[in-house]
Amino acid sequence: MIRKSFIVLAATAALAAPAFAGMKKDIVDTAAGAGSFETLLAAATAAGLVDTLKGEGPFTVFAPTDEAFAALPEGTVEDLLKPENKEQLASILTYHVVPGKVMSGDLTDDMTAATVQGGEITIDLDNGVMVNDASVVTADIAASNGVIHVIDKVILPAEG
Repeated sequence: MIRKSFIVLAATAALAAPAFAGMKKDIVDTAAGAGSFETLLAAATAAGLVDTLKGEGPFTVFAPTDEAFAALPEGTVEDLLKPENKEQLASILTYHVVPGKVMSGDLTDDMTAATVQGGEITIDLDNGVMVNDASVVTADIAASNGVIHVIDKVILPAEG
């Protein structure tokens, strides 16, 4: 009986796999599956941005790793996650998002791009791919509603 159930389960899984093969995860689920964006996802939750990043898009997200957040001055992340700093946190996070789907092949040296936050980021290709002063360590991670480029530093919008 157990063997028959296992065979039926295996056959069902094998038949269902092609149906799901074309489906991609959205930006949030893709980041969650990677395992190195726990801080970014916690921040997106605290800032109320998860539903937006799960939305239709498309979005290009320059995603700092957990290590990038850990490199911020001690206490910075904890401070930003406080409810009273939600607006500042949202501003920082939306500075990492560009409307549209921008793949690495679309980038040109010294180009600028308007962010969802309203500021601009600058792309530099002279020494690898840089977004402001952060290096892109992994590019073109496709999601159903855009693309993720992994960066090694949290980039901050100009104050003012």
